[in-house]
Order: sequence, then structure tokens, then C-alpha cells
Amino acid sequence: MAVKSIHYNLHILDISYEIVNPLAKVDLIILHGWGSNKNLMKQSFSPYMDSFRHIYIDLPGFGNSTCNMILNTADYARIIELLMVQLNASKDIILGHSFGGKVALLLDPNVLVLVSSAGIFVPKSLKIKAKIILFKALKIFGLSKFRKFFIAEDAKTLNEYMYQTFKNVVNEDFSQKFASYDGKALLCWGKKDTATPLKSAKIMKSLIKDSSLEVYEGDHYFFMNHSENISQHIVTTFLQTLEH
Repeated sequence: MAVKSIHYNLHILDISYEIVNPLAKVDLIILHGWGSNKNLMKQSFSPYMDSFRHIYIDLPGFGNSTCNMILNTADYARIIELLMVQLNASKDIILGHSFGGKVALLLDPNVLVLVSSAGIFVPKSLKIKAKIILFKALKIFGLSKFRKFFIAEDAKTLNEYMYQTFKNVVNEDFSQKFASYDGKALLCWGKKDTATPLKSAKIMKSLIKDSSLEVYEGDHYFFMNHSENISQHIVTTFLQTLEH
């Protein structure tokens, strides 16, 4: 593990990363999802694709990376870009899981690998809408101490910086950004994913001109059981870009 200090908007963030296959010539940047860290991604993908230089990154506020400011997804992308400059990394292939998929998209790589990516807005259920209305009513009467019973599981352990960041990024609709991406995309999804449902993948595939979709058994973390097959598809997809 290594750390680089990134200067961003008058703040300093320490970003933790790890490089596998450091002498390889093609860069593969791998971004985890919300609430996760680089170790989960490294555990899944580091045994494969040894012709690529893998760069595993803890996004700001997760793992061993710090965050002392409120961010949005564009901020995350810019911070990762600044890290890439320090690492002399190219945007050959960028893989993003869940929230990391949105960051990967904004980085505009040659090959975009979306693994159960967020970015398609999914309307809230009536149950969730009712909880929001009730919480707002409680706040009016000074009962916001009950906040922990109403916020999403992904946000319950967050400090104030990260909680506000979570609110910034959780309901974004990146439909237009997916449609604007003009590189080659590989979408990999779990059939039983409830966090970013398969229907979102099908929408993304319809929006991204040059894209393919691979569907696997499993939920939001399906890739942990299918990383070898996903890796094979990544290599094939990258090789296809070299044929043109």
C-alpha cells in the first residue's frame, strides 16, 4: 500500500492505492463501490490480467484514504485524475463497481468496465418515501435525534462530510453522460442485484453506442465469484480496441 497527498480545492486528501504488475504497459484502474475499499477489488481481480498494470484505489473517505470536505461525483473523478497524473497513469481501461462506475464514466477511459454500476435513477418505493416524509416532520418538531432510524444503511456510519457527500451522489441520474460516452464499454451484472438492478444495465447498454452486457448469477457483489470470467472479457474487449 502507498499514499499520495492530493491538493484539491484548498484541501489536502491522502489517497491510498496499490499497484500490481508495475512493469506492465497497459493501465487498468479499478474503483470500488460506496462503503467498500480497494482490498475487496484487489482480492477479486489481482490474480488475473497480468498483462495490465493494475491500480487499486481507495476513493476519498473510504479504506485508508482521507476526506475532510464535502464532495460530489465530479469531485471524485477530478481527485482520481490528479492521482493518475502523479502515478503517470493512462486512461486505457477503468473498471468501476457501483458508485465507482459513475466515477469511471466521468474519467472517460478508452475502455469503460461497469460492474453493477450506479448512475441510472431508480424511483424510491412508497415505503422509503413515507420514511422521508415522517423524518422531515420530526425535524420540524425538533426530533432529529431519531435520524439514525431513517437514513440509508450505507449512510449510518458516515461522518458529516461523508453523509453530505452521500446525499450529493445517491440520487444522481447519469443517463445523458452514459449516452455521451463514445469509447468501448463492457457491462457486467448480477441477475439478482437489488442495489443496481439488471434493468439499469439494459438502459445503460441502450445508451452507450459501443457496449456489450454480460450477466452472471449473483447479487451486487457477484463479481467476487466470477472475476476470472470477467477478466477474460476485459482482455478481449481491450484487444478489440487495438484492431481498429
